[in-house]
Amino acid sequence: MAMRAIPATPDAGTNPPASRAAAPSQSPARAAAQRTTGSGPGLCWVLISAIHYHDARFDCFARETPYRLSMIQITDNDLFAELSPDVERGSFSRQTLFPASSWREIDSRELARSLHRRLDALSPAIVCINGWSVGGCIASLDWCLRRRVPVVLFSDSSEHDEPRRWWKEAIKGRIVRLCSAALIAGKSHRRYVEKLGMPAERIFDGYDVVDNAHFEDGADAARCQDASLRASLGLPANYFIACSRFEAKKNLLGMLDAYAIYRQKAGAGCWPLIILGDGPQCEREALEARRRQLGLDDDVQLPGFKSYRELPIYYGLARAFLHLSTVDQWALVVNEAMASGLPVIVSRRCGSAAELVIDGVNGFTVEPDDHVGIADAMVQIATGGERRRAMGQESRRIIAGWGPQRFARNLAAAVAAAEAAPRPAIHLLDRIILWMVRARSN
Repeated sequence: MAMRAIPATPDAGTNPPASRAAAPSQSPARAAAQRTTGSGPGLCWVLISAIHYHDARFDCFARETPYRLSMIQITDNDLFAELSPDVERGSFSRQTLFPASSWREIDSRELARSLHRRLDALSPAIVCINGWSVGGCIASLDWCLRRRVPVVLFSDSSEHDEPRRWWKEAIKGRIVRLCSAALIAGKSHRRYVEKLGMPAERIFDGYDVVDNAHFEDGADAARCQDASLRASLGLPANYFIACSRFEAKKNLLGMLDAYAIYRQKAGAGCWPLIILGDGPQCEREALEARRRQLGLDDDVQLPGFKSYRELPIYYGLARAFLHLSTVDQWALVVNEAMASGLPVIVSRRCGSAAELVIDGVNGFTVEPDDHVGIADAMVQIATGGERRRAMGQESRRIIAGWGPQRFARNLAAAVAAAEAAPRPAIHLLDRIILWMVRARSN
């Protein structure tokens, strides 16, 4: 079935942000009901656990597609409850195979049986899978190959995320070539999937986007209540903000080291640093110990995770954003901060850096272990005045081209390419590989 065209999003380099989409001619409730129960062919998205990012993307796609959409999540038990969707969208159905379960503890055979039964019942014409190593996604691919159903692979992996072994890459390549199209994050992810065997004309970007309007509107609303919100939340007049899970690759200890150098350079005009997020107790204790060791207890706040509804407030009242991971496939928090209108300092090891950050225009890219360079970038932003505000405006202009509409438009193109592509031939070795990966991945 041909996909209905989706309006183009603004180009990240030249056009101003698009205005909000016009309201539909019929009531939203009626339109949602028709989309969910429509008679078009089915499209399923299979993933481990849906969070608010996924909902925003799929909801946007739902407005522009004739398909009946279903999201099948293996479990609804995400590590952090704050990431879970807080509203039930009517534009697609959400089905959970193993409620309140840890996906790694689910028996791979039972997972495959349950997933195959659900796919049999839905009988989709297209299936989208998140990655090539998760058991549920591999089981979905196996179901599709047996029924000649095309698969769109979602991926934000790049070649340099981690050390690569030739034999693993060979296995991965065979799995990728069994898919009919791919929706990836950006340039480096495109190169990797193409290297693994996906034809270039069947690769589309825009997978890693957030609901820009949620952060833009929420940040602007917070700025309109600046004084009262700062007083009630105990926020300083100026501060840098970071937001991440507490884990080694996020380089939060290195962030504190860089911040300590910035504090020395800035002197009395030093801005505090607020790090939102949480993680294993050992990671929090290590962060608190480094803060204490550097004498930063009065300058660095660790208020924990904030809900999806609260995040725009903290972004909106901040002056600039930091993200210094040693490795990060994309880093969606960069999207959030830019949609909130902040200048950003981002590690070059993040997949989003090359796509979203223009040095000196909307922020700076840095090496995550260059603590002096990071501190210098912080000084430039903190003392920038009008330039800093212009950088925040540029962030919004750039991120306007990387919202849910980009995901929707390019998923539509990927689906069309998958439908037109010849169905892959599957050999005995492929079946053995799928069985082995599925058995070992949960």
